Amino acid sequence: MVISNIRKEVMKTLEKDVDYFQDNYLIEPEKIWQPSDFLPDPQGVNFLTEIEEIRELSKELNDDFWVSLVGDMITEEALPTYESWLMDLDGVTQHSEGGGDNGWAKWIRKWTAEENRHGDVLNKYLYLSGRVNMREVEVSTQHLIADGFDIGTAKDPYKNFVYTSFQELATYVSHNNVAKSAKKAGMKQLSRMCKIIAGDEMRHHKAYAEFVKRIFEIDPSEMMLSYLHMMKHKITMPAMHIRESFGAKGSIFDEFSNAAQRAGVYTSFDYVHIMEKLNLAWDLENITGLNDQAEKARDYLVKLPSRMGRIAERIVIPNEEYKFKWMQAARIKD
Repeated sequence: MVISNIRKEVMKTLEKDVDYFQDNYLIEPEKIWQPSDFLPDPQGVNFLTEIEEIRELSKELNDDFWVSLVGDMITEEALPTYESWLMDLDGVTQHSEGGGDNGWAKWIRKWTAEENRHGDVLNKYLYLSGRVNMREVEVSTQHLIADGFDIGTAKDPYKNFVYTSFQELATYVSHNNVAKSAKKAGMKQLSRMCKIIAGDEMRHHKAYAEFVKRIFEIDPSEMMLSYLHMMKHKITMPAMHIRESFGAKGSIFDEFSNAAQRAGVYTSFDYVHIMEKLNLAWDLENITGLNDQAEKARDYLVKLPSRMGRIAERIVIPNEEYKFKWMQAARIKD
């Protein structure tokens, strides 16, 4: 049986528990928070006053903070790319062989529905803040969706689940750090909003990490080699192709990354700490049934965080701030 077919069989095995995954890691729309819970109520008598308060408080934080928040929002808004990519995995189809929904397709759609709220609420808040050029932000969002991205996983669910386990934890870190900065600046509503978004990301991370853990129990050697592949090639961020109007694909990603590091939103050390947490979550050192190649892969992966930590210590982030179009005043139209 070829490797892709083995993966499909493993996915079918996991699919039997997809209802358990949904019940434990996803929440129905009526029970979960919605964007309007954190935004001024347009039907309320204090609507304009609340908007003015947001605008006044938004003046307190520097451009690096707002660039980081814009980048987080654009990343969340590029959701159509992520859904289409996950729906193309081996073992995932729109419908099951016996008719009705494929379990994995149901998971992906419900996960997408939860994630959709993140970009929605951040977009509205940024619009109300008056701190960014929303048209430039919207152009960047449209480009990122149109450009797509290639994370080097093809249709392999093992590699993709490593990616989502890592990336959901990375977005948790980013939103959580934004929440901390907002709280220090007295922006309680934004802080609470980002904190609860971070909570969603952590819940989703735990789900994808469990998928990987279960695969380790069924197909340990191939799962270990897939983890090795992803970490050797590094986890590319969803915003890797981010650009401004009339810019080349990916032309401002490094500048965005620098801004996020200066703001303390997401740093090279966060990348290292995430891998340490994944190694611990999957109990990497105690996995049994590995072939020789997978044993060597494990040795490499266990030692990798300390190696990457030494590299992170040598990275120097430039102090000079790039002038993002997102932060420039919109031109007045005739």
